[in-house]
Amino acid sequence: MAHGLIWLPLLGLFIGLAWAGWQEYHKLEAYRRWAADYDRSKYDIYAVLGQKGDCLTWGKPTRQGPINLQTVSLNQIQAVTVRVDGQAIVLTAPPTSGQAIVLEITLTEASPPLQIPFTEIPLAIDWCQYLQANLRYS
Repeated sequence: MAHGLIWLPLLGLFIGLAWAGWQEYHKLEAYRRWAADYDRSKYDIYAVLGQKGDCLTWGKPTRQGPINLQTVSLNQIQAVTVRVDGQAIVLTAPPTSGQAIVLEITLTEASPPLQIPFTEIPLAIDWCQYLQANLRYS
């Protein structure tokens, strides 16, 4: 009986992990369906991002599909930078780690910069360089 009581919390942990994995699998499948329409896309636990033509769209991943979607035209973008822990980084010499990684998009109109969260610095740098190479100024 004592052995059964010891294993019960472990069983609960395994059930919790299986449930979390199932939830993430459904988020990934919803993203896969959403990303099929885009030329280039990215998924991570913080945000989904897709680019088709001159439109950039991002939002928060959920099991039902991305929510809080925002779209901006590349023609509206003035500058793109990567920030790690609030500090703009040099793309050629990035830090190896950081807590808050965001792709910051400054628009040509007077509005606050848009911030798209990332989990990995190299992925944020790739997107930044790609967008910088494809910016078209009005």
